[in-house]
Amino acid sequence: MKRKLVIGDIHGGFKALTQIIERSKVTADDQLIFLGDYVDGWSESSQIITFLIELSKKQDCIFIKGNHDAWCEDWLSGGDTPNVWLFNGGQKTIESYEGYSPDEQEKHLEFFQRMKNYYVDDENRLFIHAGYSSMHGPEKEVYSSNYRWDRTLWETAVSMDKKLKKSSELYPKRLLLYKEIFIGHTPTIDLGSNEPLNNANIWNLDTGAAYTGALSIMDVDTKEFWQSDPLPALYPDEMGRNSDR
Repeated sequence: MKRKLVIGDIHGGFKALTQIIERSKVTADDQLIFLGDYVDGWSESSQIITFLIELSKKQDCIFIKGNHDAWCEDWLSGGDTPNVWLFNGGQKTIESYEGYSPDEQEKHLEFFQRMKNYYVDDENRLFIHAGYSSMHGPEKEVYSSNYRWDRTLWETAVSMDKKLKKSSELYPKRLLLYKEIFIGHTPTIDLGSNEPLNNANIWNLDTGAAYTGALSIMDVDTKEFWQSDPLPALYPDEMGRNSDR
């Protein structure tokens, strides 16, 4: 049976990506939706991109672009290397590209350029890296950077009164636009959870793989999920992004 599986922020943890694909028993019939931030953190960012390029040739995949992916895209296109990127995992990403030919780097750049800002499926479920601020949805967003940076959508859901009904005038209009919303970007470990979190109709799949948490993959329909080992256990000689917290 075909499943729709959504994957949280990977941040250079190729070993974790391999684990969740194995543990969730991904088949060629499954659709995979990646929520972004493939790079920056652990040491195998470029290996992840190479793997995903090949995976997309035989698997139905949707790739959402995260804020870290936008930084990496700028660098691959010959842009600057801002300190804010280097200090937030970018240096590890650059190091992972040592030995790559210009042609190989160009293929990776084209992959980043093809990534989506967001995706809406046939059941009106939104998949986006961070969020949006427009009351009319992401297609009306004035600043495209909000797709990759906005935290107000998640913060709104977290702070809501759980007893608030959708029929209430106080219910956030942004949340009523979609049946469900799947995001990454804001680690659930910041709220004390190592697992995907649900508030209102939003599911947060960033379970802290960049730091001390694990990488997660979830069946969109059943909400069953699988996780990798904690990333520090997979990369015991590395710091990930723990050094920039």
